Amino acid sequence: MSSRIQTLDISPVGRVEGDLDVRVEIEDGVVTSAWTQAELFRGFEIILRDKDPQAGLIVTPRACGICGASHLTCAAWALDTAWSTEVPRNAILARNLGQIVETLQSIPRSFYGFYGVDLVNKNYRHSAYYEEALRRFAPFTGSAYERGIGVSGKPVEIYALLGGQWPHSSYMVPGGVMSAPTLTDVTRAWSILEYFRRNWLEPALLGCSLERYEEIQSYDDFQAWLDENPAHAGSDLGLYWRMGLDIGLHRYGRGHQRYVSWGYLPHEDRYQHPTIAGRAATLVARGGVYDAALDRYLPMEQDATRENLLHAWYDEGGEDVHPFERETRPTQDNAHDYAGKYTWSSAVRHAEFGRLEAGPLARQLMAAQPGAEPWQYRNGFLRDCLRRLGGASAHLRVLARLHETVMLYRQAERILREFRLNDPWYIKPRDRDGRGWGATEAARGALSHWIEVEGGKIKNYQIVAPTTWNVGPRDAEGVRGPIEEALIGTPVRDPTDPVEVGHVARSFDSCLVCTVHAHDALSGEELARFRLG
Repeated sequence: MSSRIQTLDISPVGRVEGDLDVRVEIEDGVVTSAWTQAELFRGFEIILRDKDPQAGLIVTPRACGICGASHLTCAAWALDTAWSTEVPRNAILARNLGQIVETLQSIPRSFYGFYGVDLVNKNYRHSAYYEEALRRFAPFTGSAYERGIGVSGKPVEIYALLGGQWPHSSYMVPGGVMSAPTLTDVTRAWSILEYFRRNWLEPALLGCSLERYEEIQSYDDFQAWLDENPAHAGSDLGLYWRMGLDIGLHRYGRGHQRYVSWGYLPHEDRYQHPTIAGRAATLVARGGVYDAALDRYLPMEQDATRENLLHAWYDEGGEDVHPFERETRPTQDNAHDYAGKYTWSSAVRHAEFGRLEAGPLARQLMAAQPGAEPWQYRNGFLRDCLRRLGGASAHLRVLARLHETVMLYRQAERILREFRLNDPWYIKPRDRDGRGWGATEAARGALSHWIEVEGGKIKNYQIVAPTTWNVGPRDAEGVRGPIEEALIGTPVRDPTDPVEVGHVARSFDSCLVCTVHAHDALSGEELARFRLG
């Protein structure tokens, strides 16, 4: 007996920006095919064409209201490599600190505001943890929601000390930073960090000291930590993990099982003369490619990046191109053709290894690769979890994001200790024509900017963001994008409330808003229109 294939168009799938739609085909209650659609065209590459080379420092941080520091970091390093500048150690530390504190604000907002609220969905009323989740994670009224969202704004107060404001500061410039923090600023930054730690990170998220949590290096360590003390199991992390297992979040959202990270936080004594080729060896948090099926690590070089536009609303052809060789030409026909063009996002891939997933899970997997220097971040916890749980999942991606908080906090502490306030913060560069590349890890994953300067103006500017890696459409070989692939096998208990699809998409921390509409594409009937929470 044949089963009916039901097609759902879910628009939008989230809670921040309304530019991600998802189409899924469901057969016997399980997703069998998926298409992700980026519905918002921004055109930053076109805006920057023929502008002054430093325009990217002003324009690109506006690409995102949450990750502006990451874009500014990339824009500054791209010009540094194009202009062969010298960047003093204080400036490297100040750039890293700005990006760290911005990511620290993003983590609780992502967890409580975008993801955790789904734990109170009515589909989970059967869970033994549901009532407690309702008390904590309900939007606007939950105790943990209020506490987490409230404290999330504290870290970027440190960013404002460096750049005068957050978001959209442009204090990072080629040759350094346009700020020189005083001892008072550093002391204030310490107090802000301590507030974040004492009022949320230790008592709420972890239920223990940072020192105790840092002892966790394996899945067994994590399980022992949960069982060791009711405060650990009852922390927001503990409740999330136990409830997620209970409702099955670890059983779907697998994806391609290949991961990418550019790495980030260049060491202040090892990248003062930045070059494209020399970047990877200088990073505190290492990058690379990890193939989980083969348990193999490989280097990640920028020249392996390829974009394919066969299924994207651009006039370029269907061949793979490197960003340096791409000219952004949006098409005027934006019709949804799921066999043809259906999104504004390009399909980003590695020239040899194909489609790769970016994000906190990718970063944590890179931290387990062998060969780390003593000054580099090392942690095998998430790699062990990946093995023990049989692969990635929506549940594991969120764990990786929360786990990363402790490392970022420790790096912020280290930076504040390393500032030498009387040393230089800026060395004036000499502008020139050339090509440059800047990369980092934004909260959502691998971010990079390519710039070509000719005749003193920007000839070409290209940005490949984390969501470009993850939300991209099928490529020329028909391979699904990472979110599309991760949706395959997702159970959908109630097509009028496809919360499971939201779990998978939101585990990648895609750009979202709070209102969801679900449609049956065969009948045209609107199945539901509701506001989560």
